Amino acid sequence: MSPCEGLGVMTDLWLISVPLDKASLISVEKLKRTIAKKNLASCCRFSIPELKVGILDSLLSVSDDLSKLDTLTESVIKKTYQCMREVMEQSDDKVLENALANGVDLMSYVTKFQWDKAKYPTTLPLSSLADIINKEVSLMEAELRSRVLAYNSVKTSLQSFDHKTHGSLQTCSLNDIVRREDLVVSEYLTTLLVLVSRGSYLQWERTYESLSQFVVPRSSRKLLEDGEGGLFAVTLFKRAVCEFKANAQDSKFSVREYSFDVEEKRQQEKKQLSVHKKEQYGIFVRWLKVNFSEVFVAWIHLKALRVFVESVLRYGLPVNYQALLLQSDKKRSKKLREELSSLFMHLDPTATAGKTEVSLDIPGICQQEYSSVICFHVNTNLLELS
Repeated sequence: MSPCEGLGVMTDLWLISVPLDKASLISVEKLKRTIAKKNLASCCRFSIPELKVGILDSLLSVSDDLSKLDTLTESVIKKTYQCMREVMEQSDDKVLENALANGVDLMSYVTKFQWDKAKYPTTLPLSSLADIINKEVSLMEAELRSRVLAYNSVKTSLQSFDHKTHGSLQTCSLNDIVRREDLVVSEYLTTLLVLVSRGSYLQWERTYESLSQFVVPRSSRKLLEDGEGGLFAVTLFKRAVCEFKANAQDSKFSVREYSFDVEEKRQQEKKQLSVHKKEQYGIFVRWLKVNFSEVFVAWIHLKALRVFVESVLRYGLPVNYQALLLQSDKKRSKKLREELSSLFMHLDPTATAGKTEVSLDIPGICQQEYSSVICFHVNTNLLELS
């Protein structure tokens, strides 16, 4: 396995930290040889700058805050990515091509990580760096919810129009069905559109002229039918409309309201909505791409912060540690954990041979996975396609 180049998302990534003492450095070299020989993983340096430690007593609180923020940020990344999939409605590979961090694919960004000092000044206290990321992620989450609601509102309105266009005769658009010559509209006469079920055609033909004394004889014409029934046009005097509607309802016939002016207005509204959705789609997709990148970048900086804080807590001052990024096939992760537990057992005085679980009060250790070395999982499952 090549040293952390061209990694796919269907892998396990681990950030580990070891002190720069002689025993640990020997263990690191043994680790590199072992994982290369057994093809367990690839290993590369993970660059973290020297950050401002501040008061040691505050680090435990900072560590707890970073842990909670890590969970929030991971959740926002997942929501943003899933939203990209839903909105773009393209193949998963195409969506992944747009899931970038600072213009490069995610694995390249992680494996070649460089701290952004302009965005996250290393002169600031650790708590201030955490606050910057927290505000950034929280605002992004709130804006994502707002944009999703706005986009879905336009989408739902269009779907409603489409339903009416392709629905039953009771609800569908009649714009392409009814022609102006099908309707008689004069000073005294008007044409009504009546829905008649298939089983009631004969009853309609026998009775429609008697539903009011002012119905024009033999004026019934079937304009369209579907699986449930037909749409009939019938002409009558305007003064008889109310009586006709009431008697038609008693006979299980339904008068469908229709106006060319109203229908043309609805079609214009649909056209405007279609244009609006297209514009919103472009704006929303661009926003998702930019902000997915921003939140992913913030997340990896957050991981680096956690490694730094836990390294100080575990190994003390002066700051003297080495961070490594391990990439392993998921099937080989268990063996990799066993190698780490064995090689770095000397870092945990409570560890014994074969021990794979750790006491829950030791910060920074992956619970129930590693026994002796600081590690943080970079959850590539976020981008696995279900």
